[in-house]
Amino acid sequence: MTFEELRIQHPTFTYNGYTYELRNGELHIQFDFQIGEDIRFRPNMVLQAGIYANYPTDLRELDGIIFNIGMIELISYWKCACCPTIHIKPYELNYDQQLWWAKLYWKGLGEFTYKNNIHVEFQDFLEFSFEEGAPTLDTATFSRTEESGRVIVPIGGGKDSVVTLEDLRTQREVVPFIINPRGATLDCARIAGFGNPEQIIILKREIAPELLELNKQGYLNGHTPFSAMLAFYSTLLSAVTGIRDVALSNESSANEPTIPGTYINHQYSKSLEFELDFRSYVDQYMNSCNHYYSHLRKLTELQIAEKFATHPQYFKVFKSCNAGSKENKWCCNCPKCLFAYIILSPFIDDATMIDIFGEDLLNKKELQQYFDELSGLSKYKPFECVGTIREVNEALRRLCGTREDKYLIKHYINEQLSQIEDSMYDEYLNMAP
Repeated sequence: MTFEELRIQHPTFTYNGYTYELRNGELHIQFDFQIGEDIRFRPNMVLQAGIYANYPTDLRELDGIIFNIGMIELISYWKCACCPTIHIKPYELNYDQQLWWAKLYWKGLGEFTYKNNIHVEFQDFLEFSFEEGAPTLDTATFSRTEESGRVIVPIGGGKDSVVTLEDLRTQREVVPFIINPRGATLDCARIAGFGNPEQIIILKREIAPELLELNKQGYLNGHTPFSAMLAFYSTLLSAVTGIRDVALSNESSANEPTIPGTYINHQYSKSLEFELDFRSYVDQYMNSCNHYYSHLRKLTELQIAEKFATHPQYFKVFKSCNAGSKENKWCCNCPKCLFAYIILSPFIDDATMIDIFGEDLLNKKELQQYFDELSGLSKYKPFECVGTIREVNEALRRLCGTREDKYLIKHYINEQLSQIEDSMYDEYLNMAP
């Protein structure tokens, strides 16, 4: 089904509300979303704060935070039909808040609209409506946490969060946070000294099965701003632990658009633009209830890779591959695997790299298309969390003198020489009388 057909068929998406309660020390949350009369989604989330739990005596203090989490969770469900109106029942948003959320939905779904061939202007993408008499969000409902010596560090299982974890643990008490634990995330936490699950804040996040069924029927699907969802859950972490600081691992390369010259960026919700927008929203509308920032923002991918290479204890357990995440492995057939291999290779010897990945990716002819996309030899970058074209080229230049016998490095050298020869020929033609 097309974007236009779905919007006509489903004019309104409704955010009905949410419930939450403590059960055996765990916070259980259920959201209630609806499309029309017949389609209902009730996804469940469970927060396990472990030894860090310090829940408010009156759980109603969490109401505004959970409402805002619902505003980001609904994106996953709204996008299947892209209803032109989102009707919100629990609270009413003021004009500036509506603009803030509309911008996040627009830019956070840039890849989704691009891949689904959706052509619509920002002002026509969606509008919000509210229940008559719905309350507005009062900042007084948000408890402001105090500064402390502790800092929450989300662990994704890749090299970036390892570098943040190792950097900060020498300075402060680190509290690890994992969404839907898997092999790599738990192994990285264990190696960092957090072998007891009670030492880790865990969020078990569910996708309602009804959404997966709609996708099978031809409803729209695609990438959503996962890091924006993480940002809003971070405010809940601060509220239930008293820990104000949350240190992400988003590097400078997240600011580069995936499609040059456009706002379309696979990593939009990892960008500095979103980070500053989010902090402004928390300060204005959530009583500055936490401090969310990226510890790696000023670093390039090469600098992060160099730092990671000094922690060999993680080499056999870290994973950055989405395709292989369920099996806790590197798939060795995707752009993210190839990018990680390229960016780490200048700092880790050839034999060790092959041992980490199980294959020599620089010698894999089948990856040439992804290689060209990563290095700028193709028009567009891959829609993945990868570094800038400039960073990839810097890593490849360093490898030209040490791994020049590899298939992809040979290909790179030949392409570079060809481009130099072409530019010299063009210059000669321009000089001709």
